[in-house]
Amino acid sequence: MVSTRLPTYFLSHGGGPWPYLEGDFRRAFDRLEQSLHDIRRELGNAPRAVLVISGHWEVKGFAISSGAQPGMVYDYSGFPEHTYRIRYEAPGSPELAGRVWTLLSGGSIQARLDPQRGYDHGTFSIMKPLYPEEKMPLVQLSVDPGYDPELHLKLGRLLAPLRDEGVLIIGSGASYHNLREAMGSKGIEPSRVFDTWLQDTLVYATPEQRTARLVEWERAPSARAAHPQEDHLIPLMAAVGAAEHEPGTVVYHQNDLFGGITTSAFRFGEMSARSASN
Repeated sequence: MVSTRLPTYFLSHGGGPWPYLEGDFRRAFDRLEQSLHDIRRELGNAPRAVLVISGHWEVKGFAISSGAQPGMVYDYSGFPEHTYRIRYEAPGSPELAGRVWTLLSGGSIQARLDPQRGYDHGTFSIMKPLYPEEKMPLVQLSVDPGYDPELHLKLGRLLAPLRDEGVLIIGSGASYHNLREAMGSKGIEPSRVFDTWLQDTLVYATPEQRTARLVEWERAPSARAAHPQEDHLIPLMAAVGAAEHEPGTVVYHQNDLFGGITTSAFRFGEMSARSASN
């Protein structure tokens, strides 16, 4: 029997509920949206479920959404009234949630199942363009608020077997996340400088160098200017950990978001056929 090993991704989820908007704000994410459509095409029918590590869900010790029909979390402000009534109706997967719990517990990472957690915009703003049919089973995994890179790399390593089980692993955040500076000129140079370091690290460094540099990411040029708080960067560590020795590739890049912000998204590994026993 032949199975497919899926790649992992670190994706930008854009601003707020952007797929549900119209006008200039929505258009700012046209290239992001196109990149998500491209990812869907390259994945084809290989995934049977999606696991999103969302930078918008922080739980000490980690939590896993385990409800069969999750609700919604409207974790943004200042958007039109209708965006607080939108629904992303993809089913949850208690089975996958339990599998994630088993993998993490087996590696001595504490985690708990949360049957009440709904989809936050770190998840549905990616999934709406990726799977607009809203039928792909979906589970969310939190990040730990201690933001320890080594812990989240370990998390990814423990999740790696899911890639051979038809589960698409996505770290959802942003390569640049400084909301105070994102809409003005102050963010242009730091976002460019940090993005250059990020591409050097994720695409061109050896796997060993990549891991070492991510552990000490705060030493990168403009690191804290790009991420005053690393909630949107830390999902990257899980995506890398799950494909630690495989190549990184840029799947989305632009340098003119909101007038000059540089941002990127990455894939780790390639889809590959693997032998598996019945």
